[in-house]
Amino acid sequence: MFKNEYQGGAFVEIFSAQGKNPGAKWKIVGSPSVIWKEFDKEVKSFVFVLEGSSQTNKIQLPRENKQILGLIQRFLVLQIYIPLGQDFSTELLITDLGNIKRRLYLSTVHKELSSTPLHAKIPLFMIKRKIWCNLCIDLVAFTSEIFKGAVFQSLDGIIVSANCKLRKIFTLKCKPQDTADKDAGKAVPFPTDEPTDIIPRSCQLTTDVPQVTQLLNMTKLRQTEIKFGGHPLSSAESETSLNFS
Repeated sequence: MFKNEYQGGAFVEIFSAQGKNPGAKWKIVGSPSVIWKEFDKEVKSFVFVLEGSSQTNKIQLPRENKQILGLIQRFLVLQIYIPLGQDFSTELLITDLGNIKRRLYLSTVHKELSSTPLHAKIPLFMIKRKIWCNLCIDLVAFTSEIFKGAVFQSLDGIIVSANCKLRKIFTLKCKPQDTADKDAGKAVPFPTDEPTDIIPRSCQLTTDVPQVTQLLNMTKLRQTEIKFGGHPLSSAESETSLNFS
């Protein structure tokens, strides 16, 4: 879908809740009573709302299995609001340089990181809730560190499941500044060899909206696991996942 489009700029917009029919290209699994579009007064723009079971209520891009997204920028950002006390999941279909398709399944249901050669479960217990969050997923880092020796080539499928409000999805070429840790009073030093960039203006929430930008990579995951007394990457195990079907 994006393979032949220009991706050399700062970002590529994948989804916006604005416009007449923003879900037209998506496969929507769930009734209008659990997935709908509404105007959100806090952010002063339209959002998609997904409620109910994170196992059954979801939106998927591309709509058809034969299609691929072909997104090549390193960082995927979900501009999202996740309520307290409810589960949320997202699944990403990754293709590596060997043309092997692998899945990253990020969910609040998972208690620890685990993987098989083609599939990884990534816990989201550290995710910021009850605030608008630019949830930034480092696709290159997760691919190389979880699937040893694999090199990220493209993001080819996205599933976003309940429960959340979703305003935008986009990719970024450069890492945005992580502001989530500052809220806890802990400034996290950034490596000098990795410059950070701002969220592009057309993707930003207005400054009066309470918000954080939260970066997810293996380093952040390990820091959080140590902090919460979690476990390191466990041995390979067979897990079921949401399927692009």
